[in-house]
Amino acid sequence: MLITFEGIDGSGKSTQIAMLAQWLGGRGATVLTLREPGGTTFSEAVRSVLLSTKHEIHPRAELLLFEAARAQLVETVIRPALGRNIIVICDRFADSSTAYQGYGRGLSVSDVENCNFMATGGLKPDITFFLDIPIETAFERAAGRNGSTADRMEQSGRDFFERVREGYTLIATTEKERFRIIRADSTPQKVHEAVCSEISELIAQYTAKA
Repeated sequence: MLITFEGIDGSGKSTQIAMLAQWLGGRGATVLTLREPGGTTFSEAVRSVLLSTKHEIHPRAELLLFEAARAQLVETVIRPALGRNIIVICDRFADSSTAYQGYGRGLSVSDVENCNFMATGGLKPDITFFLDIPIETAFERAAGRNGSTADRMEQSGRDFFERVREGYTLIATTEKERFRIIRADSTPQKVHEAVCSEISELIAQYTAKA
């Protein structure tokens, strides 16, 4: 099972992934948590380039770097793990490129989706959580991170993140069977309970089909 979490920076994805992994592990599941870009030596190297404030990267180049890191992660980590019946939880996946580089940067959404398909080989998550949060709340959370400096993506500005958030909403409404929209400006525990409720239902569906 492939579970992905999406949302703008500051939506609490990392916290929810850690809580869900612990919850699933406590029920006997083998869980692998990953992040995008990252998860392999190559993909982490690409991540450092993408997030560095030293580089000015054209949107098309940015997209292709994300896709290269994703392709490596899918083929060398995610597919093998799924083949061993490991539950994979990923912090971002192809929907991030559609939201960030498509709606956010203004690239053709259809072109982005074609790149996504090539990078993933058609692999899609079984369920995707869009942790939706107001821009102001996300910015406040980011500002409250102790000792953190905004990376290149985080420095893209309010208008950019508004477009990204709107993009996520559009994606979620067109793929209602896969997406679950969860308000992320509540307490972490309440968000976690909402996530676990959806996962429990999905597991029950899988069990019934087995």
